[in-house]
Amino acid sequence: MLLRQIIELFDLLDKPSANGKEVLNLIKERGNDNVLTYLDTVTGPKGNTDFVKVLIKGSNGKSSGGNAPTLGIIGRLGGIGARPSVTGFVSDGDGALAALASALKLSEMNRNGDVLQGDVIVSTHICPTAPTREHKPVPFMDSPVDMALANSKDVDDRMDAVISIDTTKGNRVINVNGIAISPTTKDGYILKVSDSVLDVMTKVTGKSPVVFPLSQQDITPYGNDLYHLNSILQPTTATSAPVIGVAVTTELPVAGCATGASHPGDVELAARFAVEIAKGLGEGSVSFYDEDEFALIEKLYGDMKRFQTFGTRQA
Repeated sequence: MLLRQIIELFDLLDKPSANGKEVLNLIKERGNDNVLTYLDTVTGPKGNTDFVKVLIKGSNGKSSGGNAPTLGIIGRLGGIGARPSVTGFVSDGDGALAALASALKLSEMNRNGDVLQGDVIVSTHICPTAPTREHKPVPFMDSPVDMALANSKDVDDRMDAVISIDTTKGNRVINVNGIAISPTTKDGYILKVSDSVLDVMTKVTGKSPVVFPLSQQDITPYGNDLYHLNSILQPTTATSAPVIGVAVTTELPVAGCATGASHPGDVELAARFAVEIAKGLGEGSVSFYDEDEFALIEKLYGDMKRFQTFGTRQA
């Protein structure tokens, strides 16, 4: 259970002065020498933000010469606040909150002797003053930096598999309170939903798993003038590793810039799901996709990496 971690981090993030240094100091304090933290403050055309990264070393992790796969947990968002337009922590911040809570929990587990097999890299960014932008059916949060820069900071070449946690409430296609997952995406392909990931979701939620629909547009880069559900699958445009989206969801559309719209239980589900995926991936009980089948689909239908690019435009 990660409710304590959620509450502690929420108190740090729900203020105008929220920053990466304070959050990383808490994680370092609760961890040990096997927990490494990184801070990078970046200024963009619409403001600045703190990119944070946490590496929790595994007993057989690649950072220590082992061969267990490394999980990336990315908290995807525009910002945790939209000051001065609105006051307080916004719904869009749930992805960062869940990812950071998983980092705090994994750090505490490592210190206490519950060391996972594989390394885990958690990354997100902290911006309490992000802009907003128009989007239907409800407004989106914008970001002080563009998506290409965000991907370059969040996505790490050491990640062998990625889960991307994002508030996904501003739509009409996911109609449940809680969390939902996407099919696995890789190299421009939308693949079948992983059975082992579904097993983890059932265990964590105690309910039938919820899988949200993806369109081909959703796994193309922002900025190509195509519609995107939101930014949840943007990491798949920047890596060859398999990526699964973990959406924090609601029954009815809620704006990303809405305050008072974060549900601790739903955020906790996303964070606990991430921790359980990290355990299973390192142990080998969780797989994001079938490697043999992926090799066959590429043989039959070719390379789809062009969907990770901006493609070609006719004059």
